[in-house]
Amino acid sequence: MRLKHLFFKTSFALVSLISIQSLSFAQGGDETALMPGRSAVDPVVEYPSQDFATAEEYYNSLLEEADGGTQHTMATIPVWDGLWSPGYNNMPALFLEGGTMGVAMSPGGIVKEGVLTPAYEDQFRQRRAEIEQYGEQLYDRLTTCQYPGTARWLWEPYVKEFANTPTQTWMLNDLMNETRRVYINSEHINIDGKHSATGDSIGFWDEEKLIIWTKWINPADYLRGMPLTSNQLEMVESWQVQISAEGLRQLITQVTFYDPIGLQSPQSAVYVHSESPELVEFGARIRNWECSTSSNSYQDETGRTFFYLPGDPEYKDPRGFTDFPDIPGQSLNPMGQ
Repeated sequence: MRLKHLFFKTSFALVSLISIQSLSFAQGGDETALMPGRSAVDPVVEYPSQDFATAEEYYNSLLEEADGGTQHTMATIPVWDGLWSPGYNNMPALFLEGGTMGVAMSPGGIVKEGVLTPAYEDQFRQRRAEIEQYGEQLYDRLTTCQYPGTARWLWEPYVKEFANTPTQTWMLNDLMNETRRVYINSEHINIDGKHSATGDSIGFWDEEKLIIWTKWINPADYLRGMPLTSNQLEMVESWQVQISAEGLRQLITQVTFYDPIGLQSPQSAVYVHSESPELVEFGARIRNWECSTSSNSYQDETGRTFFYLPGDPEYKDPRGFTDFPDIPGQSLNPMGQ
């Protein structure tokens, strides 16, 4: 049996209970229901103080404003412990008239003219036409184990963890176990001479606010249903904890995207992550993301993504055995021996 697989509805629901909770928000058409921990007053976008031509110029300006940055110790570094769930962001409104997270991956909205460069706007129009016709984007890179890229990392419908030290900040994502490492008071280094899924991130602290500059990112998407990014995308972000009206901690992320190939001019957006104490109390943990669970995906002649399911001759059981099935203890499912 072959069954069309709608990625956000079923695929990673098998990964963890954490993902199941997050997926319940990702399916609703109502934007408020979509975003856990959404505050009654959502943050507004903070734009750069002037039209900086590059991410480097903007980052250096912020560093100068912060007098070289705050030199934290382990005793003073902000602590962002616990589990954090993605919430409100206005990114779809950058590219769609009437764009919200509710229509980012589903029909609706009109493509804004003059935001994307001609080649990228044309591709985006084709993507939105496909969504209008079929109710979804037929192919998504995640279904074949491709990483989503740093722009999309900002809003994946799963949970994140954060660990700050005076020299590095680690940002861990449940999806694909993507970990961004931000090197504090450092310079960009590219010893491999290539780009990567999460790029290279450096940063500094401005008291309680973390400023990040990321470059050398593989081309990807802003989100499923949203435009492509080019291999020249760079991002300047600020991360800071605020307390919502409900008394919950929220990580507010102000981001400006620079992409001279994909964007006519830099674009700024705001993202929110809310702490999820109920997940911590429940005992939820970020599990290792197993790409083998997606090894049964394939595209048919129409470009749609399908999955081989148990019972199909081509199906590969991710809970089978290692290369040594005759030796005891080589089952990938110890619960079933």
